[in-house]
Amino acid sequence: MTRVLGRVALALGVVVVLLLAYGTLVEPRFVLDRERAEVTLPRLGPDLDGTEVAVVSDFQLGMWFGNPGMSARAVEAIAEEQPDVALLGGDFLYSTDPGIAPRVDAVLDLLAPLRDAGIPTYAVLGNHDHAIGAADELTRALEGAGVTVLRNEAARVPGTGEDAGRALWVVGVGPDLPDLVDVDAALADVPDDAPRVVLMHNPTVFDRFPAGTAPLTLAGHTHCGQVALPGTPRWGYLALTTEERIVAEGWAPEGYGAPGNALFVTCGTGFSLAPVRINAPPQVATFVLRAGEEGAP
Repeated sequence: MTRVLGRVALALGVVVVLLLAYGTLVEPRFVLDRERAEVTLPRLGPDLDGTEVAVVSDFQLGMWFGNPGMSARAVEAIAEEQPDVALLGGDFLYSTDPGIAPRVDAVLDLLAPLRDAGIPTYAVLGNHDHAIGAADELTRALEGAGVTVLRNEAARVPGTGEDAGRALWVVGVGPDLPDLVDVDAALADVPDDAPRVVLMHNPTVFDRFPAGTAPLTLAGHTHCGQVALPGTPRWGYLALTTEERIVAEGWAPEGYGAPGNALFVTCGTGFSLAPVRINAPPQVATFVLRAGEEGAP
């Protein structure tokens, strides 16, 4: 019996080692999930039917044993796809070592393919960008490189119409950590009848939007839990913030949030706490907008 238990323990140990090796060396560095969905967007005119919006989030540059190569691959994939709009969901940085300026320069280098492709690009900042004290410098650098950083504000997408009420808007909200969320300010300039896509870092902000004001909301932050073993509860840093388990990945369940609003949470590309991803691969998500009256597919 002792010998059998020893063999079982050895086998389990081998499985764990292989799983960790896969989660550290394979999935986060070689597996890029390309999510694509059609979304019927209320108030979208027929002239904007087929507009494509791509989102990527959570590069986390500066994370120990990070995967900047995968983040670069994700950005290049968007540039090659040539969507009408590119959205960046925050947490560009994880640390400032060896300094804020070099890290910010690395972000600009990473995003160069979007600039070179001429894709209108919008961003919000994440909790890590603020926690390490890089928010202001990062914002100035991104704006200088042609990326519109939305801090509780909205912007009209160029080329989507001269009439503000018919043009497509991107609404950007500040991060929940720290408490920099101002939904009213973010929506203030958007005409009530205008189609819009809402971009936020923390999905926990979604249920603060009034009915019908956030028909397509895109968020990051969760990394889809980073580890999602089939048949087990998702764990990782999500265990530290119970409220974030409500929507950790993909589409929010029906009935969550105000009527007429829909939320999609992307897995991002980087790491937090540990450089591991298992069954939660880095992701680029693209949404083809269709004219109509509904939100999520």
